[in-house]
Amino acid sequence: MRRTAKRLLGGLALAVGGLGAVALLERKKGVARGREVKHRERGLDRWARPGMSVTFRGELMPGRQRAERTFRITELLPSGRVLLEGVAGEHTEHEFEQVH
Repeated sequence: MRRTAKRLLGGLALAVGGLGAVALLERKKGVARGREVKHRERGLDRWARPGMSVTFRGELMPGRQRAERTFRITELLPSGRVLLEGVAGEHTEHEFEQVH
C-alpha cells in the first residue's frame, strides 16, 4: 500500500473509533437519565408528600407569623411543584423553609 492510502485508512479508523466511543457515552448517559426518571416516578426522590405541612420563607410573606405562613400540601404535581390548601397557584421547593 502507498503511504497516502495508509494515512487515509488510519485517519478513517480513528474517526470511526471516536464516533463509537461518543455513541457509547451518550447511550450510558441515556440509561442514567432513565434511572433518575424512574426514581422520581416511584416517589423515592420527592421533597414533599400530600398531607405534609410546609412553611413559606419569611421574606415571601413579611409581617406574618410562622403559623400564618404554614399550609398543607393537597397535591404533588409531576413537575415537582405542589398545590396547597388555601393558597392559589403552583409552588416550588425553593419557596419554603427547609426542614432541619
